[in-house]
Amino acid sequence: MPVTAARGPAIVLTAVLTTFASAAGAVYLDLRGQMDVSSAEDLVIYAPSPVATSHAPDDPFAGAAMNILVMGTDLRDEENTALAGAAEGMRSDSTMLVHVSGDRTWAEVVSIPRDSLVQVPECQLPDGGRSRPRFTMFNEAFSIGAGEDGSVDHAAACTIGTVQALTNVPVTHHLVVRMTGVIDVVDALDGVRMCLPEPVDEDPRYGDLHLAAGDQRLDGRQAIGFLRVRSGTGMGLEMGSDLTRITRQQAFVQAAVSELLGKDVLGDADELYRVARAVLGSLRADPQLADPVRLAAFGYSLRGLDRSRIVFTEVPVVAASSDPNRVEWTSAADEIWQRLATDTPPEALVAATPAPGAGEGGTGGGSADGATGDVGAGGATGGATGGDAGDGGSADVPGAPGDGAGTGSDPLGDELLPGVCPS
Repeated sequence: MPVTAARGPAIVLTAVLTTFASAAGAVYLDLRGQMDVSSAEDLVIYAPSPVATSHAPDDPFAGAAMNILVMGTDLRDEENTALAGAAEGMRSDSTMLVHVSGDRTWAEVVSIPRDSLVQVPECQLPDGGRSRPRFTMFNEAFSIGAGEDGSVDHAAACTIGTVQALTNVPVTHHLVVRMTGVIDVVDALDGVRMCLPEPVDEDPRYGDLHLAAGDQRLDGRQAIGFLRVRSGTGMGLEMGSDLTRITRQQAFVQAAVSELLGKDVLGDADELYRVARAVLGSLRADPQLADPVRLAAFGYSLRGLDRSRIVFTEVPVVAASSDPNRVEWTSAADEIWQRLATDTPPEALVAATPAPGAGEGGTGGGSADGATGDVGAGGATGGATGGDAGDGGSADVPGAPGDGAGTGSDPLGDELLPGVCPS
């Protein structure tokens, strides 16, 4: 992390924006200057079919569900090369689709495995031409769109078009975050506290990340190392799987959200400004999200969102028949995309929402506007068909949650991912 993922993940961003609301007017010009504005939406070729909705189409925020595609780029510019070494091309290192419900009572972060074999549609190229459709790894879409010119906007547009073609979920907003931006955000938070269940040691052939087991605070460089590492020992690194890395990334997102919400940022104007400036300087966003006033309005709308109603979901996969080192989405993924396209919460959250007028023990489905209550352990597992993320590997896909066909959805709060400290 998203949530990046490797990108100072998306839910951290939305939480920061909540605190940013009270200071938007005072620092508008300076913060606006921190952001790059992306015009990728003008380059997207494929769009989803219309989905019936009761939301007012003329207001991009109030009452409207939002699907924010967050892309952590592996672009090896001078700063990123110093972190991760030289590499050819431009890739999306981590991709998360963050859905925020129209009524702002729940949110879901869906991590898309970069090693997924998918059909990438034709994309607009920087030279004016179009790429040919091809069956390849998901993260190749970013590289294909970038072309020889390395255009970030074209890269983002190709990834957005690929997601929309595969899922039929409309991507309403997008963010592209560079690796070095994660460092700035984490350092602005004075680090992120994690409680690692075992030591994490990166294979020296790829890097020098070494984290001890137990309670500790990761600084910016340790955080980006933790988000990127794929080979070594500890917390699933032995498997060398992108799927186990997704679990670690989601754990970091969960820890970072707890870190942010545990600080009295609203009560400290200096800290508020410092964190907001670091976030806004770490990403490239679509024009609406690149406007600090709109961002603040969106962040303010999230002020009542209970942390236990932020759900982390992994796309259900199985090992690809053509390559055991790659994965393919199962048919169960269709249920996730249909839910997001229609702004329907996961079953775990529906089951955990008391009926109107019910007490703490109510189990009725209730309405989205009713009392939310806390998500109990039973509710957290009730909506996940494959068990908790991080539980044992799949027989088919190393590091996959449950039996490889489950979603591994976990609400934040009651269900802590491995490595997240109790409050």
